[in-house]
Amino acid sequence: MRSPRLFAAAVLVAGLFTASSAPAQDSRAATEAIVKDYLAAHPEEVGELVKSYFIKHPEAVGQILAEILKRRPGAAAGATAKPTPDRSAAMAGNAAELFSSPHQVTLGDPHGDVTLVEFFDYNCGFCKRALADTLTLIRDEPRLKIVLKEFPVLGPGSTEAARVAIAARMQDPTKYLAFHQALLNAPGPASEQKALNAAKDQGFDLMQLQRDMTSDEVNATLAEDTRLASALGFSGTPSYVVGDEAVIGAIGVAALKERISKVRATESSSR
Repeated sequence: MRSPRLFAAAVLVAGLFTASSAPAQDSRAATEAIVKDYLAAHPEEVGELVKSYFIKHPEAVGQILAEILKRRPGAAAGATAKPTPDRSAAMAGNAAELFSSPHQVTLGDPHGDVTLVEFFDYNCGFCKRALADTLTLIRDEPRLKIVLKEFPVLGPGSTEAARVAIAARMQDPTKYLAFHQALLNAPGPASEQKALNAAKDQGFDLMQLQRDMTSDEVNATLAEDTRLASALGFSGTPSYVVGDEAVIGAIGVAALKERISKVRATESSSR
Protein backbone atom coordinates (compact mmCIF):
# COMPACT_ATOMS: atom_id res chain seq x y z
CA MET A 1 0.00 0.00 0.00
CA ARG A 2 1.25 3.47 -0.88
CA SER A 3 2.58 5.45 2.08
CA PRO A 4 0.28 8.45 2.69
CA ARG A 5 3.22 10.60 3.71
CA LEU A 6 5.22 9.72 0.60
CA PHE A 7 2.18 10.40 -1.55
CA ALA A 8 1.65 13.74 0.20
CA ALA A 9 5.27 14.65 -0.44
CA ALA A 10 4.88 13.78 -4.12
CA VAL A 11 1.72 15.87 -4.32
CA LEU A 12 3.46 18.80 -2.62
CA VAL A 13 6.41 18.69 -5.01
CA ALA A 14 4.06 18.49 -7.97
CA GLY A 15 2.05 21.42 -6.66
CA LEU A 16 5.13 23.55 -6.09
CA PHE A 17 6.40 22.75 -9.56
CA THR A 18 3.05 23.70 -11.04
CA ALA A 19 3.08 27.03 -9.18
CA SER A 20 6.60 27.98 -10.22
CA SER A 21 6.69 26.81 -13.86
CA ALA A 22 4.49 26.67 -16.92
CA PRO A 23 3.63 23.04 -17.85
CA ALA A 24 1.03 22.14 -20.46
CA GLN A 25 -2.52 23.16 -19.55
CA ASP A 26 -3.81 19.56 -19.24
CA SER A 27 -0.89 18.54 -17.03
CA ARG A 28 -1.37 21.57 -14.81
CA ALA A 29 -5.10 20.93 -14.44
CA ALA A 30 -4.50 17.29 -13.55
CA THR A 31 -1.86 18.19 -10.97
CA GLU A 32 -4.05 20.87 -9.42
CA ALA A 33 -6.93 18.38 -9.15
CA ILE A 34 -4.71 15.87 -7.33
CA VAL A 35 -3.45 18.55 -4.96
CA LYS A 36 -7.00 19.76 -4.24
CA ASP A 37 -8.34 16.26 -3.52
CA TYR A 38 -5.44 15.24 -1.29
CA LEU A 39 -5.47 18.54 0.60
CA ALA A 40 -9.17 18.06 1.36
CA ALA A 41 -8.51 14.58 2.73
CA HIS A 42 -5.26 15.28 4.61
CA PRO A 43 -5.10 19.02 5.41
CA GLU A 44 -2.93 18.75 8.53
CA GLU A 45 -0.35 16.44 6.95
CA VAL A 46 0.01 18.55 3.83
CA GLY A 47 0.16 21.68 5.96
CA GLU A 48 3.10 20.30 7.93
CA LEU A 49 4.88 19.31 4.71
CA VAL A 50 4.38 22.78 3.24
CA LYS A 51 5.70 24.37 6.43
CA SER A 52 8.73 22.06 6.46
CA TYR A 53 9.47 22.77 2.80
CA PHE A 54 9.41 26.55 3.20
CA ILE A 55 11.57 26.42 6.33
CA LYS A 56 14.21 24.56 4.33
CA HIS A 57 13.73 26.59 1.12
CA PRO A 58 12.68 30.17 2.05
CA GLU A 59 13.73 31.41 -1.40
CA ALA A 60 10.79 29.49 -2.90
CA VAL A 61 8.32 31.89 -1.24
CA GLY A 62 9.31 34.79 -3.47
CA GLN A 63 9.30 32.65 -6.61
CA ILE A 64 5.85 31.25 -5.96
CA LEU A 65 4.39 34.62 -4.96
CA ALA A 66 5.76 36.13 -8.17
CA GLU A 67 4.08 33.37 -10.19
CA ILE A 68 0.78 33.85 -8.33
CA LEU A 69 0.87 37.58 -9.03
CA LYS A 70 1.45 36.90 -12.73
CA ARG A 71 -1.65 34.68 -12.80
CA ARG A 72 -3.96 37.21 -11.18
CA PRO A 73 -6.92 38.20 -13.37
CA GLY A 74 -5.94 41.02 -15.66
CA ALA A 75 -2.22 40.51 -15.15
CA ALA A 76 -1.74 39.69 -18.82
CA ALA A 77 -4.03 42.43 -20.11
CA GLY A 78 -2.25 45.42 -21.52
CA ALA A 79 -4.81 47.85 -20.14
CA THR A 80 -4.38 46.77 -16.54
CA ALA A 81 -0.79 45.53 -16.45
CA LYS A 82 1.70 47.50 -14.42
CA PRO A 83 3.96 49.37 -16.86
CA THR A 84 7.59 48.35 -17.09
CA PRO A 85 9.63 51.01 -15.31
CA ASP A 86 12.07 53.15 -17.27
CA ARG A 87 15.12 51.83 -15.46
CA SER A 88 17.55 54.13 -17.25
CA ALA A 89 15.61 57.17 -16.11
CA ALA A 90 15.27 55.71 -12.60
CA MET A 91 19.03 55.15 -12.37
CA ALA A 92 19.80 58.64 -13.60
CA GLY A 93 17.27 60.24 -11.27
CA ASN A 94 18.46 58.29 -8.22
CA ALA A 95 22.18 58.04 -9.00
CA ALA A 96 23.38 59.62 -5.75
CA GLU A 97 21.36 57.27 -3.52
CA LEU A 98 21.99 54.27 -5.75
CA PHE A 99 25.78 54.54 -6.02
CA SER A 100 26.95 56.81 -3.19
CA SER A 101 24.42 56.77 -0.37
CA PRO A 102 25.68 57.32 3.18
CA HIS A 103 23.38 54.44 4.16
CA GLN A 104 24.97 51.78 1.95
CA VAL A 105 27.66 49.15 2.43
CA THR A 106 30.63 49.63 0.12
CA LEU A 107 33.09 46.83 -0.61
CA GLY A 108 36.09 46.66 -2.90
CA ASP A 109 37.52 49.93 -4.22
CA PRO A 110 35.38 52.83 -2.90
CA HIS A 111 36.64 54.90 -5.85
CA GLY A 112 36.34 52.12 -8.41
CA ASP A 113 36.05 52.73 -12.13
CA VAL A 114 32.86 50.60 -12.28
CA THR A 115 30.15 50.21 -9.63
CA LEU A 116 28.08 47.08 -9.11
CA VAL A 117 25.04 47.40 -6.84
CA GLU A 118 23.38 44.30 -5.36
CA PHE A 119 19.95 44.23 -3.72
CA PHE A 120 19.79 41.14 -1.49
CA ASP A 121 17.84 39.30 1.21
CA TYR A 122 19.43 37.12 3.89
CA ASN A 123 16.70 34.50 3.41
CA CYS A 124 17.20 34.30 -0.34
CA GLY A 125 18.77 31.00 -1.40
CA PHE A 126 20.00 32.55 -4.64
CA CYS A 127 21.67 35.36 -2.66
CA LYS A 128 23.41 32.74 -0.54
CA ARG A 129 24.82 31.12 -3.67
CA ALA A 130 25.67 34.50 -5.19
CA LEU A 131 27.88 35.31 -2.19
CA ALA A 132 30.66 33.31 -3.85
CA ASP A 133 30.30 35.56 -6.92
CA THR A 134 30.71 38.68 -4.79
CA LEU A 135 33.81 37.32 -3.07
CA THR A 136 35.30 36.33 -6.42
CA LEU A 137 34.69 39.81 -7.80
CA ILE A 138 36.37 41.39 -4.78
CA ARG A 139 39.39 39.18 -5.43
CA ASP A 140 39.55 39.37 -9.23
CA GLU A 141 38.35 42.94 -9.87
CA PRO A 142 40.47 45.27 -7.69
CA ARG A 143 39.11 48.38 -9.42
CA LEU A 144 35.47 47.42 -8.85
CA LYS A 145 33.24 49.20 -6.34
CA ILE A 146 30.54 46.92 -4.88
CA VAL A 147 27.50 48.39 -3.15
CA LEU A 148 25.15 46.26 -1.05
CA LYS A 149 21.52 47.25 -0.52
CA GLU A 150 19.29 45.54 2.05
CA PHE A 151 16.06 44.44 0.38
CA PRO A 152 14.25 42.11 2.81
CA VAL A 153 11.30 40.77 0.82
CA LEU A 154 10.96 37.25 2.23
CA GLY A 155 9.17 37.89 5.48
CA PRO A 156 9.72 39.18 9.03
CA GLY A 157 12.89 37.13 9.57
CA SER A 158 14.48 38.86 6.61
CA THR A 159 13.61 42.29 7.98
CA GLU A 160 14.92 41.43 11.44
CA ALA A 161 18.20 40.16 9.97
CA ALA A 162 18.49 43.29 7.83
CA ARG A 163 18.09 45.51 10.89
CA VAL A 164 20.90 43.69 12.68
CA ALA A 165 23.07 43.91 9.56
CA ILE A 166 22.58 47.67 9.21
CA ALA A 167 23.35 48.12 12.90
CA ALA A 168 26.52 46.07 12.36
CA ARG A 169 27.55 48.34 9.48
CA MET A 170 26.95 51.36 11.71
CA GLN A 171 29.05 49.91 14.52
CA ASP A 172 32.08 48.68 12.58
CA PRO A 173 32.14 48.68 8.75
CA THR A 174 35.48 46.83 8.76
CA LYS A 175 33.80 43.76 10.31
CA TYR A 176 30.73 43.88 8.11
CA LEU A 177 31.90 41.54 5.34
CA ALA A 178 32.81 38.79 7.81
CA PHE A 179 29.39 39.17 9.46
CA HIS A 180 27.68 39.20 6.04
CA GLN A 181 29.40 35.96 5.04
CA ALA A 182 28.62 34.28 8.36
CA LEU A 183 24.92 35.11 8.19
CA LEU A 184 24.49 34.12 4.54
CA ASN A 185 26.32 30.85 5.19
CA ALA A 186 24.34 30.03 8.35
CA PRO A 187 22.00 27.04 7.91
CA GLY A 188 18.26 27.55 8.15
CA PRO A 189 16.12 30.69 7.88
CA ALA A 190 17.63 34.04 8.82
CA SER A 191 16.18 35.79 11.86
CA GLU A 192 17.09 38.38 14.48
CA GLN A 193 18.63 35.75 16.74
CA LYS A 194 20.55 34.12 13.88
CA ALA A 195 21.91 37.53 12.89
CA LEU A 196 22.86 38.39 16.48
CA ASN A 197 24.66 35.06 16.78
CA ALA A 198 26.65 35.84 13.64
CA ALA A 199 27.46 39.31 14.98
CA LYS A 200 28.58 37.88 18.32
CA ASP A 201 30.93 35.49 16.52
CA GLN A 202 32.53 38.46 14.74
CA GLY A 203 33.06 40.44 17.95
CA PHE A 204 30.29 43.04 17.72
CA ASP A 205 28.83 44.69 20.82
CA LEU A 206 25.40 43.01 20.99
CA MET A 207 23.85 45.49 23.40
CA GLN A 208 24.77 48.34 21.08
CA LEU A 209 23.43 46.42 18.08
CA GLN A 210 20.09 45.88 19.78
CA ARG A 211 19.83 49.58 20.60
CA ASP A 212 20.73 50.57 17.03
CA MET A 213 18.30 48.14 15.39
CA THR A 214 15.40 50.56 15.93
CA SER A 215 17.40 53.71 15.18
CA ASP A 216 16.53 56.37 12.64
CA GLU A 217 19.54 55.30 10.58
CA VAL A 218 18.25 51.74 10.23
CA ASN A 219 14.76 52.95 9.33
CA ALA A 220 16.17 55.41 6.80
CA THR A 221 18.34 52.74 5.19
CA LEU A 222 15.47 50.30 4.76
CA ALA A 223 13.17 53.04 3.46
CA GLU A 224 15.74 54.24 0.92
CA ASP A 225 16.58 50.75 -0.33
CA THR A 226 12.89 49.86 -0.70
CA ARG A 227 12.21 53.08 -2.59
CA LEU A 228 15.14 52.48 -4.95
CA ALA A 229 14.08 48.89 -5.62
CA SER A 230 10.56 50.07 -6.39
CA ALA A 231 11.82 52.78 -8.74
CA LEU A 232 13.88 50.19 -10.60
CA GLY A 233 11.04 47.67 -10.72
CA PHE A 234 12.87 45.09 -8.60
CA SER A 235 10.63 42.64 -6.73
CA GLY A 236 13.06 39.81 -5.98
CA THR A 237 16.64 39.12 -5.03
CA PRO A 238 19.38 39.19 -5.98
CA SER A 239 18.93 42.12 -8.34
CA TYR A 240 21.90 44.08 -9.64
CA VAL A 241 22.78 47.36 -11.26
CA VAL A 242 26.00 47.30 -13.30
CA GLY A 243 26.77 50.67 -14.84
CA ASP A 244 23.48 51.68 -16.42
CA GLU A 245 22.13 48.13 -16.77
CA ALA A 246 19.70 46.34 -14.47
CA VAL A 247 20.29 42.62 -14.01
CA ILE A 248 17.69 40.44 -12.28
CA GLY A 249 18.67 37.11 -10.78
CA ALA A 250 21.82 35.24 -9.81
CA ILE A 251 23.42 35.13 -13.25
CA GLY A 252 26.84 33.94 -12.07
CA VAL A 253 30.26 35.52 -11.79
CA ALA A 254 31.20 35.03 -15.46
CA ALA A 255 28.14 36.96 -16.66
CA LEU A 256 28.74 39.70 -14.09
CA LYS A 257 32.37 40.04 -15.21
CA GLU A 258 31.19 40.29 -18.80
CA ARG A 259 28.92 43.20 -17.93
CA ILE A 260 31.65 44.91 -15.90
CA SER A 261 34.02 44.64 -18.88
CA LYS A 262 31.31 46.02 -21.14
CA VAL A 263 30.89 49.08 -18.91
CA ARG A 264 34.65 49.67 -18.89
CA ALA A 265 34.84 49.36 -22.67
CA THR A 266 31.93 51.76 -23.17
CA GLU A 267 33.36 54.36 -20.82
CA SER A 268 36.81 54.02 -22.36
CA SER A 269 35.48 54.59 -25.89
CA SER A 270 33.52 57.65 -24.81
CA ARG A 271 36.58 59.50 -23.49
